[in-house]
Amino acid sequence: MDDRYSEYDVLAKRDTQSWNPQTRDVIEQRMALAIPEGVLTERQLATLRAVKDRLCPDFPGRPPTSTVAMIVRRIARNESDGTRHHRLPGTSECWRQGLEAIEAEARLRRGHSFADLPADEADALLRCVQNGETQAAEWADLPPQLFWSYRLLADLVSAHWAQPQAWSAMGFGGPASPRGYVRLDANKRDPWEAVEQGDTPRFGLPRRHGGRK
Repeated sequence: MDDRYSEYDVLAKRDTQSWNPQTRDVIEQRMALAIPEGVLTERQLATLRAVKDRLCPDFPGRPPTSTVAMIVRRIARNESDGTRHHRLPGTSECWRQGLEAIEAEARLRRGHSFADLPADEADALLRCVQNGETQAAEWADLPPQLFWSYRLLADLVSAHWAQPQAWSAMGFGGPASPRGYVRLDANKRDPWEAVEQGDTPRFGLPRRHGGRK
């Protein structure tokens, strides 16, 4: 994965006016989160790790994310989005059933655990789930396309890209409270924002509405 902001670390803002105490507390808890024990079986956890690595890999040269821990905590708490598709069970049951079904699909098609599949075979199997082209009996009452769209992909992406490591890798400055962002014109950035490799930093005060350019 190409890191276009390899020199940028959003955590450098941790003790500045960009982060208030509440922000620091939330982010630090998120980064320190450990995988809750006893929520998933060893096989389910291995499948989850492997799926996460194919869909949301960590960033080379940066600290590992706590994405898997965030998902397992969500399963443990049976966290709801407030709504759910009527053909899907609740969060906990949906995730457990889905992970078992992915594992069963891998063993049926490839004769191996999903966590042991080569990258290309794992990707091909996940595409089958995405397209609803599954064969394992474990999918009987769990529509694979709905599981993919409403649970697996949605939960993984939202957890992964809530990580400071991900913010740094995509050049996102993260929260900015109470300071806020000031330079909002095109091709302008605040001094604490990321600079893409090969780009030239351009700082300046925002243009006033109705003023001279």
